[in-house]
Amino acid sequence: MTAAANPAMRVAAIQMNSGADVDANLRQADALLAQAAAAGATLAVLPENFGLMGAHARDKLAAQERDGAGVQQEFLANAARRHRIHLIGGSVPLASAVAGRVWQALVAYGPDGRRSARYDKIHLFRFSDGDEDYDEARTIVPGDSPAWLETSAGRVGLSICYDLRFPELYRSFGDVVLIVVPAAFTFRTGEAHWETLLRARAIENQCYVAAAAQTGSHPGGRRTWGHSMIVDPWGVVVASRAEEPGFVLADIDPLRIADVRRRLPALEHRSTIDVR
Repeated sequence: MTAAANPAMRVAAIQMNSGADVDANLRQADALLAQAAAAGATLAVLPENFGLMGAHARDKLAAQERDGAGVQQEFLANAARRHRIHLIGGSVPLASAVAGRVWQALVAYGPDGRRSARYDKIHLFRFSDGDEDYDEARTIVPGDSPAWLETSAGRVGLSICYDLRFPELYRSFGDVVLIVVPAAFTFRTGEAHWETLLRARAIENQCYVAAAAQTGSHPGGRRTWGHSMIVDPWGVVVASRAEEPGFVLADIDPLRIADVRRRLPALEHRSTIDVR
């Protein structure tokens, strides 16, 4: 990777407090995207479930869309085109062939409004602790393939929320300048692990990580952690936001990536041993 081949890119991670009203959520997203684009963002990431955080996990079934058509996908395409940005929709529930279950699909659009990538969430969250009980496999079909987005600044690795706990997924991306992590981390797990995991993925892959989070209280009593942030290749948090909706903004600097990799060539030192 060279600085000449990979120009700087300004990234915005959007933090939202989505609820059960899809139209209201899209209006919230649109306002924040407009602000981020006005601040110079050329790539923006919306959080997981940006279009719907219902009271029940099965609420997403009623909002599911056919691949390539639907309110949320049309919103993303139009917003990307209007703001002339790369836009990553953290997740949209897309119809699957399995009754009662959908794909949790990240969909990305280019500045021309055309879809440029799709990634189906591979790792499905399960957590039970007192009043909290989550099992995404009840309503989501797991994906089976990693995905990335090619931009003029370099490759962008795609992941969703719980994927963050599985470093082998991120290694599969190859040489990336940026990893995106749209998420709806619970307050309990986010408080304990969110920043640590984000910084670890940045350090391991010597690239930037942009994490766009859900925040606050949602229908059904769910509470999410927020704390959207952008981390640099040395593991430094260069932009962060606590718990209010909004966005964080940072430049993906190819010179910073090259310098970190030159001084500490860890990616070149990776073993080829299969440790499974």
